[in-house]
Amino acid sequence: MKAAAVAAGALPAACRVEAGKAPRRATKTLKIAQWSHFVPAFDGWFDGAYTKQWGERHGVEVIVDHIAAAELPARAASEAAAGKGHDLFLFQSPPAAYESHVVDLGEVVEAVEKKHGKMLPLALRSTYNPETGKYFAFSHSYTADPGNYRIDLWRDAGFPRGPDTWDDLRVGGARIRQATGTPVGIGISQETDSNMALRGLLWSFGGAEQNGEGRVAIGSKETIEALRFARALFRETMTAEVFTWDPSSNNRMMLAGRGSFIQNAISVTRAAEKENPAMARRIGLTPALAGPVHRLACEHIMHCYVIWKFAENPEGAKQFLVDMADDLPAVFRASEFYNLPCFPQAMPDLAGELARDAKADPPGKYSVLASALDWSANVGYPGFATAAMDEAFNTFLVPTMFARVVRDEATPEEAARAAEQELQRIVDRWRPRPG
Repeated sequence: MKAAAVAAGALPAACRVEAGKAPRRATKTLKIAQWSHFVPAFDGWFDGAYTKQWGERHGVEVIVDHIAAAELPARAASEAAAGKGHDLFLFQSPPAAYESHVVDLGEVVEAVEKKHGKMLPLALRSTYNPETGKYFAFSHSYTADPGNYRIDLWRDAGFPRGPDTWDDLRVGGARIRQATGTPVGIGISQETDSNMALRGLLWSFGGAEQNGEGRVAIGSKETIEALRFARALFRETMTAEVFTWDPSSNNRMMLAGRGSFIQNAISVTRAAEKENPAMARRIGLTPALAGPVHRLACEHIMHCYVIWKFAENPEGAKQFLVDMADDLPAVFRASEFYNLPCFPQAMPDLAGELARDAKADPPGKYSVLASALDWSANVGYPGFATAAMDEAFNTFLVPTMFARVVRDEATPEEAARAAEQELQRIVDRWRPRPG
């Protein structure tokens, strides 16, 4: 791994301000593209308090523009093509395809690690290209993807702690649907939550898009077994609505009391605490479900900042990232535990804070997130997030493969073979050309 060249103390002097000094008059701007957070209170804190105070300390006017999650890919592509836009751009998944358009953030990583210790391997594999030695993004936080289940329905079905394995989900989900008509909700659509949940299912059966060396591996017998299971799971526990879901469909299903289980971040439980406390008490959380080979889920969101090469204030953007790492406890709390730290030493009592959450009902509900690193993996697992994996993610290769089987449009073998051929074409397009 190539060592970064600039240490924390070498960051621009104009960007460093001693604590306690009076606010400085803004002489520069810092433009940030930030997706609209799934815990709305976070945006109020980030826009109304955090960035304003940071700007006052550094003499910078911070301008934050919020972008709907579904519009992120098009907006990023537009800015990269135009060579104009924001200084900082926040993605929800590793933006490896933009490596040639962004600043190497190795000096930011070195500065933060000097103060807060090594970043998580999950973050490293989501932001670093070992072939080029470049950090194409920087991640302070990630969001886990636990199971959200109806405590009452699963207790009555014989699973008092909810499902623990994918087989439990199939057996218990079928019982619940037969007894109450309430289905399981795992998206099989071209949207982010489907992308994440179906990768977790694939990995849990031992399948993967690529191996650890980056070679295409999706046509494996393990992938075929995952596809067979998905078809049975759909037939026995689910309904056709999952084929047309958007990113908030599973939340709406659970909050309306129409689902027995969904795979999603804690935004659904936090929304229930505010909008429907009675329902909040009926929703429990599980770790990633175990399959025959692994207990793994794709991180729900990898909070990946990039600095465009055309940024007008790249040095201020770097300092913002370094300072935000110092404030990870505040980020964690303002997000109501949605943003988990990528630098564990910055939050040594993470497990304690999760256990003590005053809003949790049943008490200790959020303690499940303390083990999230044991069952969370990056886009591109078991390898790094590459440009090819980025394209496969944003073109929904995995959900398309599963949907074809579940809809009986292809056999598991045919769908796996087609996905392998398409993924190989994607990998070949991104392969460096000689000379």
